[in-house]
Amino acid sequence: MAGMMQPRGAHRPFAMSGRAKAGVLLLVLYTLYAGAQLDFSWTRFESGMGHASTFLARMFPPNFEKPATLWKGIAESLEIAVLASVLGIILALPVGLLGARNLMPAWISWPARSLVALCRALHPVIVAILFVKAVGFGALAGILALTVASIGFIGKLFTEAIEEISLKQVEAVRATGASFANVIVFGVLPQVFARFIGFATYQFDSNLRNSTMVGIVGAGGVGGTLFSAFQRFDYDFVSAILLTLIAIIMLGEILAGFVRAVFLDNLGFDRILQSRFAGARGVGTSKPTAARKAEVDE
Repeated sequence: MAGMMQPRGAHRPFAMSGRAKAGVLLLVLYTLYAGAQLDFSWTRFESGMGHASTFLARMFPPNFEKPATLWKGIAESLEIAVLASVLGIILALPVGLLGARNLMPAWISWPARSLVALCRALHPVIVAILFVKAVGFGALAGILALTVASIGFIGKLFTEAIEEISLKQVEAVRATGASFANVIVFGVLPQVFARFIGFATYQFDSNLRNSTMVGIVGAGGVGGTLFSAFQRFDYDFVSAILLTLIAIIMLGEILAGFVRAVFLDNLGFDRILQSRFAGARGVGTSKPTAARKAEVDE
Protein backbone atom coordinates (compact mmCIF):
# COMPACT_ATOMS: atom_id res chain seq x y z
CA MET A 1 0.00 0.00 0.00
CA ALA A 2 2.79 2.35 0.92
CA GLY A 3 4.67 1.39 -2.24
CA MET A 4 1.69 2.39 -4.39
CA MET A 5 1.48 5.89 -2.91
CA GLN A 6 2.98 8.58 -5.08
CA PRO A 7 5.89 10.46 -3.49
CA ARG A 8 5.40 14.10 -2.71
CA GLY A 9 6.47 16.43 -5.51
CA ALA A 10 6.30 13.74 -8.20
CA HIS A 11 4.82 14.68 -11.58
CA ARG A 12 1.23 13.50 -11.99
CA PRO A 13 0.25 12.35 -15.48
CA PHE A 14 -2.75 14.08 -17.11
CA ALA A 15 -2.55 16.90 -14.56
CA MET A 16 -3.11 20.41 -15.93
CA SER A 17 -0.32 22.89 -15.42
CA GLY A 18 -0.88 26.23 -13.77
CA ARG A 19 -0.75 28.01 -17.13
CA ALA A 20 -3.35 25.68 -18.60
CA LYS A 21 -5.69 26.24 -15.64
CA ALA A 22 -5.22 30.01 -15.95
CA GLY A 23 -5.99 29.80 -19.67
CA VAL A 24 -9.19 27.83 -19.06
CA LEU A 25 -10.25 30.31 -16.37
CA LEU A 26 -9.65 33.26 -18.70
CA LEU A 27 -11.64 31.55 -21.44
CA VAL A 28 -14.59 30.95 -19.11
CA LEU A 29 -14.50 34.55 -17.86
CA TYR A 30 -14.34 35.96 -21.38
CA THR A 31 -17.24 33.71 -22.46
CA LEU A 32 -19.38 35.08 -19.64
CA TYR A 33 -18.33 38.63 -20.52
CA ALA A 34 -19.14 38.14 -24.22
CA GLY A 35 -22.55 36.70 -23.34
CA ALA A 36 -23.35 39.73 -21.18
CA GLN A 37 -22.17 42.18 -23.85
CA LEU A 38 -24.26 40.53 -26.56
CA ASP A 39 -27.42 40.30 -24.44
CA PHE A 40 -27.35 36.50 -24.47
CA SER A 41 -29.98 35.60 -21.90
CA TRP A 42 -32.23 32.65 -21.14
CA THR A 43 -35.31 34.89 -21.30
CA ARG A 44 -34.62 35.80 -24.92
CA PHE A 45 -33.96 32.16 -25.72
CA GLU A 46 -37.33 31.09 -24.27
CA SER A 47 -39.22 33.79 -26.16
CA GLY A 48 -37.32 32.87 -29.32
CA MET A 49 -38.40 29.25 -28.98
CA GLY A 50 -42.01 30.38 -28.86
CA HIS A 51 -41.60 32.45 -32.03
CA ALA A 52 -39.79 29.53 -33.68
CA SER A 53 -42.69 27.16 -32.96
CA THR A 54 -45.13 29.61 -34.56
CA PHE A 55 -42.83 30.02 -37.57
CA LEU A 56 -42.45 26.26 -38.04
CA ALA A 57 -46.21 25.76 -37.76
CA ARG A 58 -46.68 28.19 -40.68
CA MET A 59 -44.09 26.30 -42.78
CA PHE A 60 -46.02 23.01 -42.82
CA PRO A 61 -47.42 21.52 -44.90
CA PRO A 62 -44.98 22.65 -47.62
CA ASN A 63 -46.41 24.23 -50.76
CA PHE A 64 -45.23 22.66 -54.02
CA GLU A 65 -47.83 24.47 -56.14
CA LYS A 66 -45.20 26.62 -57.89
CA PRO A 67 -43.01 24.00 -59.56
CA ALA A 68 -41.88 26.25 -62.41
CA THR A 69 -40.54 28.94 -60.06
CA LEU A 70 -38.99 26.36 -57.75
CA TRP A 71 -37.22 24.30 -60.40
CA LYS A 72 -36.00 27.34 -62.31
CA GLY A 73 -34.12 28.52 -59.22
CA ILE A 74 -32.88 25.01 -58.36
CA ALA A 75 -31.61 24.44 -61.92
CA GLU A 76 -29.76 27.76 -61.88
CA SER A 77 -28.16 26.91 -58.53
CA LEU A 78 -26.99 23.55 -59.89
CA GLU A 79 -25.50 25.24 -62.95
CA ILE A 80 -23.71 27.81 -60.78
CA ALA A 81 -22.32 25.08 -58.50
CA VAL A 82 -21.06 22.92 -61.37
CA LEU A 83 -19.42 25.78 -63.29
CA ALA A 84 -17.84 27.28 -60.17
CA SER A 85 -16.52 23.89 -59.04
CA VAL A 86 -14.99 23.06 -62.43
CA LEU A 87 -13.38 26.50 -62.85
CA GLY A 88 -12.23 26.60 -59.23
CA ILE A 89 -10.64 23.15 -59.35
CA ILE A 90 -8.88 23.84 -62.67
CA LEU A 91 -7.43 27.10 -61.32
CA ALA A 92 -6.65 25.72 -57.86
CA LEU A 93 -4.48 22.87 -59.17
CA PRO A 94 -1.59 25.02 -60.44
CA VAL A 95 -1.94 27.49 -57.57
CA GLY A 96 -1.78 24.68 -55.00
CA LEU A 97 1.20 23.14 -56.75
CA LEU A 98 3.07 26.45 -56.85
CA GLY A 99 2.36 26.98 -53.15
CA ALA A 100 4.02 23.72 -52.04
CA ARG A 101 7.20 24.73 -50.21
CA ASN A 102 8.79 21.29 -50.58
CA LEU A 103 8.72 21.56 -54.39
CA MET A 104 8.97 25.27 -55.13
CA PRO A 105 11.39 27.99 -54.03
CA ALA A 106 10.17 30.64 -51.60
CA TRP A 107 9.87 33.37 -54.26
CA ILE A 108 7.25 31.21 -56.02
CA SER A 109 5.49 29.53 -53.09
CA TRP A 110 4.83 32.63 -51.00
CA PRO A 111 2.94 34.59 -53.73
CA ALA A 112 0.86 31.48 -54.46
CA ARG A 113 0.07 30.99 -50.78
CA SER A 114 -0.79 34.68 -50.47
CA LEU A 115 -3.25 34.34 -53.35
CA VAL A 116 -4.89 31.36 -51.63
CA ALA A 117 -5.10 33.30 -48.35
CA LEU A 118 -6.64 36.25 -50.20
CA CYS A 119 -9.30 34.02 -51.74
CA ARG A 120 -10.12 32.64 -48.28
CA ALA A 121 -10.14 35.99 -46.51
CA LEU A 122 -13.73 36.97 -47.34
CA HIS A 123 -16.96 35.03 -47.08
CA PRO A 124 -18.53 34.02 -50.43
CA VAL A 125 -21.51 36.30 -49.77
CA ILE A 126 -19.23 39.33 -49.40
CA VAL A 127 -17.34 38.35 -52.55
CA ALA A 128 -20.69 37.91 -54.32
CA ILE A 129 -21.69 41.46 -53.35
CA LEU A 130 -18.44 42.75 -54.85
CA PHE A 131 -19.01 40.86 -58.09
CA VAL A 132 -22.64 41.99 -58.25
CA LYS A 133 -21.37 45.56 -58.13
CA ALA A 134 -18.77 44.72 -60.80
CA VAL A 135 -20.68 42.60 -63.35
CA GLY A 136 -24.30 43.19 -62.33
CA PHE A 137 -27.04 40.93 -61.01
CA GLY A 138 -27.29 37.37 -62.21
CA ALA A 139 -25.59 34.00 -62.24
CA LEU A 140 -22.22 35.32 -63.49
CA ALA A 141 -21.58 37.07 -60.18
CA GLY A 142 -22.38 33.87 -58.29
CA ILE A 143 -20.11 31.76 -60.50
CA LEU A 144 -17.19 34.17 -60.02
CA ALA A 145 -17.74 34.40 -56.25
CA LEU A 146 -17.86 30.63 -55.76
CA THR A 147 -14.88 30.16 -58.08
CA VAL A 148 -12.85 32.43 -55.79
CA ALA A 149 -14.03 30.42 -52.77
CA SER A 150 -13.09 27.15 -54.52
CA ILE A 151 -9.58 28.41 -55.27
CA GLY A 152 -9.12 29.34 -51.63
CA PHE A 153 -10.35 26.01 -50.25
CA ILE A 154 -8.94 23.57 -52.81
CA GLY A 155 -5.69 25.51 -53.16
CA LYS A 156 -4.99 25.44 -49.43
CA LEU A 157 -5.78 21.76 -48.91
CA PHE A 158 -4.00 20.71 -52.09
CA THR A 159 -0.88 22.61 -51.04
CA GLU A 160 -0.90 20.98 -47.61
CA ALA A 161 -1.42 17.54 -49.16
CA ILE A 162 1.57 18.02 -51.47
CA GLU A 163 3.74 19.18 -48.58
CA GLU A 164 2.99 15.91 -46.74
CA ILE A 165 4.06 13.57 -49.55
CA SER A 166 7.13 11.36 -49.46
CA LEU A 167 9.96 12.88 -51.49
CA LYS A 168 11.54 9.47 -52.06
CA GLN A 169 9.12 8.70 -54.88
CA VAL A 170 9.69 12.17 -56.34
CA GLU A 171 13.46 11.70 -56.26
CA ALA A 172 13.15 8.25 -57.82
CA VAL A 173 11.22 9.64 -60.78
CA ARG A 174 13.60 12.58 -61.07
CA ALA A 175 16.60 10.22 -61.09
CA THR A 176 15.35 8.66 -64.31
CA GLY A 177 15.89 11.97 -66.09
CA ALA A 178 12.18 12.77 -66.28
CA SER A 179 11.03 16.30 -66.99
CA PHE A 180 9.43 18.47 -64.34
CA ALA A 181 5.96 17.74 -65.75
CA ASN A 182 6.59 13.99 -65.58
CA VAL A 183 7.86 14.33 -62.02
CA ILE A 184 4.58 16.00 -61.07
CA VAL A 185 2.43 13.49 -62.95
CA PHE A 186 4.21 10.30 -61.83
CA GLY A 187 5.84 11.36 -58.56
CA VAL A 188 3.46 13.81 -56.91
CA LEU A 189 -0.09 13.32 -58.19
CA PRO A 190 -0.35 9.57 -57.40
CA GLN A 191 0.34 10.37 -53.75
CA VAL A 192 -2.34 13.04 -53.45
CA PHE A 193 -4.95 11.83 -55.95
CA ALA A 194 -7.19 10.13 -53.37
CA ARG A 195 -7.27 13.19 -51.14
CA PHE A 196 -7.85 15.47 -54.12
CA ILE A 197 -10.96 13.51 -55.11
CA GLY A 198 -12.28 14.01 -51.59
CA PHE A 199 -11.50 17.74 -51.74
CA ALA A 200 -13.23 18.11 -55.10
CA THR A 201 -16.43 16.30 -54.09
CA TYR A 202 -16.66 18.26 -50.85
CA GLN A 203 -16.15 21.55 -52.70
CA PHE A 204 -18.97 20.75 -55.10
CA ASP A 205 -21.23 20.05 -52.13
CA SER A 206 -20.13 23.31 -50.52
CA ASN A 207 -20.71 25.30 -53.72
CA LEU A 208 -24.18 23.81 -54.03
CA ARG A 209 -25.04 25.07 -50.56
CA ASN A 210 -23.32 28.44 -51.03
CA SER A 211 -25.14 29.02 -54.32
CA THR A 212 -28.25 29.49 -52.19
CA MET A 213 -26.60 32.15 -50.03
CA VAL A 214 -25.09 34.18 -52.88
CA GLY A 215 -28.49 34.26 -54.55
CA ILE A 216 -29.84 36.26 -51.62
CA VAL A 217 -27.63 39.21 -52.62
CA GLY A 218 -28.61 38.97 -56.30
CA ALA A 219 -25.96 36.56 -57.61
CA GLY A 220 -28.41 34.11 -59.17
CA GLY A 221 -29.74 30.77 -58.05
CA VAL A 222 -32.59 29.73 -55.82
CA GLY A 223 -31.46 32.12 -53.07
CA GLY A 224 -33.31 35.00 -54.71
CA THR A 225 -36.49 32.91 -54.85
CA LEU A 226 -36.04 31.95 -51.21
CA PHE A 227 -35.50 35.56 -50.13
CA SER A 228 -38.58 36.72 -52.07
CA ALA A 229 -40.68 34.02 -50.39
CA PHE A 230 -39.50 35.22 -46.97
CA GLN A 231 -40.39 38.81 -47.84
CA ARG A 232 -43.91 37.74 -48.91
CA PHE A 233 -44.30 35.69 -45.68
CA ASP A 234 -44.90 32.71 -47.96
CA TYR A 235 -43.48 30.29 -45.42
CA ASP A 236 -45.04 27.13 -46.86
CA PHE A 237 -43.21 27.83 -50.13
CA VAL A 238 -40.04 28.47 -48.10
CA SER A 239 -40.46 24.99 -46.63
CA ALA A 240 -40.80 23.50 -50.11
CA ILE A 241 -37.57 25.19 -51.23
CA LEU A 242 -35.66 24.06 -48.15
CA LEU A 243 -36.86 20.46 -48.41
CA THR A 244 -35.89 20.38 -52.08
CA LEU A 245 -32.42 21.70 -51.24
CA ILE A 246 -31.99 19.06 -48.52
CA ALA A 247 -32.96 16.32 -50.98
CA ILE A 248 -30.49 17.62 -53.58
CA ILE A 249 -27.69 17.78 -51.01
CA MET A 250 -28.39 14.17 -50.00
CA LEU A 251 -28.34 13.10 -53.65
CA GLY A 252 -25.05 14.95 -54.05
CA GLU A 253 -23.61 12.97 -51.14
CA ILE A 254 -24.65 9.72 -52.83
CA LEU A 255 -23.08 10.92 -56.08
CA ALA A 256 -19.85 11.76 -54.23
CA GLY A 257 -19.75 8.19 -52.93
CA PHE A 258 -20.08 6.86 -56.49
CA VAL A 259 -17.28 9.16 -57.69
CA ARG A 260 -14.94 8.00 -54.94
CA ALA A 261 -15.75 4.37 -55.69
CA VAL A 262 -15.05 4.84 -59.41
CA PHE A 263 -11.79 6.78 -59.09
CA LEU A 264 -10.33 5.27 -55.92
CA ASP A 265 -11.61 1.68 -55.88
CA ASN A 266 -11.77 1.19 -59.68
CA LEU A 267 -15.27 -0.24 -59.41
CA GLY A 268 -17.79 -0.38 -62.22
CA PHE A 269 -21.35 0.89 -61.91
CA ASP A 270 -22.75 -2.62 -61.46
CA ARG A 271 -20.20 -3.48 -58.75
CA ILE A 272 -20.98 -0.23 -56.93
CA LEU A 273 -24.71 -0.98 -56.88
CA GLN A 274 -24.04 -4.56 -55.78
CA SER A 275 -21.86 -3.42 -52.88
CA ARG A 276 -24.41 -0.78 -51.85
CA PHE A 277 -27.28 -3.29 -51.80
CA ALA A 278 -25.14 -5.82 -49.97
CA GLY A 279 -24.20 -3.19 -47.37
CA ALA A 280 -27.86 -2.23 -46.94
CA ARG A 281 -28.78 -5.87 -46.27
CA GLY A 282 -25.80 -6.29 -43.94
CA VAL A 283 -24.22 -8.84 -46.27
CA GLY A 284 -20.48 -8.88 -46.84
CA THR A 285 -19.64 -6.28 -44.21
CA SER A 286 -17.34 -8.71 -42.39
CA LYS A 287 -15.30 -9.61 -45.47
CA PRO A 288 -11.56 -9.25 -44.85
CA THR A 289 -9.77 -6.30 -46.34
CA ALA A 290 -7.49 -8.55 -48.39
CA ALA A 291 -10.50 -10.25 -49.98
CA ARG A 292 -12.09 -6.92 -50.87
CA LYS A 293 -8.81 -5.73 -52.37
CA ALA A 294 -8.55 -8.90 -54.43
CA GLU A 295 -12.05 -8.35 -55.78
CA VAL A 296 -11.21 -4.75 -56.71
CA ASP A 297 -8.01 -5.84 -58.45
CA GLU A 298 -9.96 -8.49 -60.33
